[in-house]
Amino acid sequence: MNAPTPSQPVRVWDPFVRVFHWSLVACVLLNFVVEEGEALHQALGYAASALVGARIIWGFVGTRHARFADFFPTPTRLRRHFASLLAGRREHHVGHNPAGALMMLALMAFVLLLGLTGYLQTTDMFWGDEWLEEVHEALASTLLGLAGLHAAAAIIMGRLERTNLIGAMITGVKLRRDR
Repeated sequence: MNAPTPSQPVRVWDPFVRVFHWSLVACVLLNFVVEEGEALHQALGYAASALVGARIIWGFVGTRHARFADFFPTPTRLRRHFASLLAGRREHHVGHNPAGALMMLALMAFVLLLGLTGYLQTTDMFWGDEWLEEVHEALASTLLGLAGLHAAAAIIMGRLERTNLIGAMITGVKLRRDR
């Protein structure tokens, strides 16, 4: 667990993390409405994959709370986090909480898998293979479901932790409300 979030504003999310987050949201949402196979669909998919690649690099060289070492969801951290939630205790994390970190990694993995399966559909080896298209569509549906769960969890955890998590992803600053 990170140190408790004080009632004073804490700069948590750097500009790169915030631009990455909202750019990825835009790519995923736009790609949901753009017809598969269109050049725009492919460009958005490759842009999303590139964003995730850049975020992975930033996870090793970026600012403190952007680094994976700051929030990586180890089994011990996850157990402690879920036990705290079940016991009704409020853990405060300056950066990602362990469940949020796990979700973030899952979302990034799905984006990369979508990019890979989308690319493979353009190759001679897999051109027109229906099974790969079905895998791609299943990955897309799962990503959208996880993204919805992620958004709902941000709202719920923000209330439990008395922190505007969505606002923090816009401004970069977390502020814990005392009441």
